[in-house]
Amino acid sequence: MMLSRRHVLAGAGALAIAPVPVRAAADADIRHALDEAATLPPDRALALLAPIAARGASLGSRLDLDAGRAGSRIDVALGAPTTGAQRFGLLVQRITGDDAALEQVERDLHRAHRALTARATAIADRLGLPGTTLGARFERLWRDPRYLFPDDPDGRAAATDQMRATLAAIQPRLPRLVGTLPPECRHVEVRALSAEEIAAGKGGYRMLPGPAASGSYVVDLKDIRRRPSFSLPSVVAHELLPGHMAQLPLEALARPHPLRLRYAAAFPEGWGSYAEMLMAEDGLFAEPHALLGHLHWMLFRICRGLADIALHVRGASIDQALTSTRTAMGEPVYFAPFAADLARTAQEPAIRAAEAWLPLRLRALRPHDRRSWPRFHAMLLRTGRRRTEQCR
Repeated sequence: MMLSRRHVLAGAGALAIAPVPVRAAADADIRHALDEAATLPPDRALALLAPIAARGASLGSRLDLDAGRAGSRIDVALGAPTTGAQRFGLLVQRITGDDAALEQVERDLHRAHRALTARATAIADRLGLPGTTLGARFERLWRDPRYLFPDDPDGRAAATDQMRATLAAIQPRLPRLVGTLPPECRHVEVRALSAEEIAAGKGGYRMLPGPAASGSYVVDLKDIRRRPSFSLPSVVAHELLPGHMAQLPLEALARPHPLRLRYAAAFPEGWGSYAEMLMAEDGLFAEPHALLGHLHWMLFRICRGLADIALHVRGASIDQALTSTRTAMGEPVYFAPFAADLARTAQEPAIRAAEAWLPLRLRALRPHDRRSWPRFHAMLLRTGRRRTEQCR
């Protein structure tokens, strides 16, 4: 769908990210049709949505309608006989976008894997890290006591203080990267799980900001010796700003239809990873160990996506995928032990491939001129998640 200059710039406040105003009459008709479509089989949903003209509707409603149509078309195709590869490709497109052709997704993931591996290897060489594979070098680095926090309240306080310092360093970079965020998106903080939450077995979680309340990311530090200091800056960019704490609160204000939430389901996690990439490009991870921590996170997501394809399309076994992942990463990320994560991937086809590819696609679609990045990113955020064909 081509967006007009009026839609993209949204008037004089072009760089201020805010929900698009609702035009009640046309928007109400579209929302009613989408509500009905959500209750119908895919072919009937598509027949209902296909003839609707949305010329008088707001941008948000047009995105809702186009996502509903696209997803319904894919659901119709999924109901027909398909090969395993065809079905997997359709499942990726269902939650990502029509331009997520399986061959292109796999090609892009392999290219990213090679680039990340080469970059991380060059840094490891410069630092003199020992090991015969990149994974072995990561594993050795993860056990270097110089980068480990003490397993006590002081160590957890030090880790959260470091994350707060990273957030403070990100804040002044945001206007030139994503535009002017609403105040509530910037009023976010980091805290660690309390002793009571740890005792209850709770994991990390986020509380989204709103007009009357600040937001927070509550980081899981109960096994703090598995979270070296260089692994945390990228977490701040992903979980806080410009990641989930920018995208999700704006989406809540924009109120996209549930069908758009369904058929653009890979966008939030993809945006979080893209936010990490954006901060890396802006020089946030200038210190070599912090950059290695960031590259390890990126490899985690790319390896996940490739394992997804290997398991469901290429006939690989979990043991083969496990070997490939260990060779590339060495150390699992904090919340995703290798074997458990691969077992889950085997049960949930296409999700990891979609989430890994989406940030690569966003990077490919954005303008070459960095001065245009705030406008592009504002367009992506202010009306809620989008399918990738809607991101042009």
